[in-house]
Amino acid sequence: MTERTVTVTNQAGIHTRPASIIVRTASNFEAEIIIQRGAYEINGKSVIGVMTLAAEQGSELVLRADGPDENEALAALADLFARGFGENDPDEPSVNQAS
Repeated sequence: MTERTVTVTNQAGIHTRPASIIVRTASNFEAEIIIQRGAYEINGKSVIGVMTLAAEQGSELVLRADGPDENEALAALADLFARGFGENDPDEPSVNQAS
């Protein structure tokens, strides 16, 4: 099992769009993904679970992964948080924009 602490950097926090991006990313990996905020732990592959974290900007979350691709899973998820789910950088194209 591997874990990493991340901080929610986007201004709106974890709302529907970032929650769905987290779940979509986590679901690409075989590893079990757990996200913890304080004493509360949820399945990182459940959009309802991720939404219930109610993680606002500045919240620290612990990401835990257990499985054959746990390091890759945590790296991908940590990158999402670091980039603010594309909401912090005005030059980063929106998920809804065509390439």
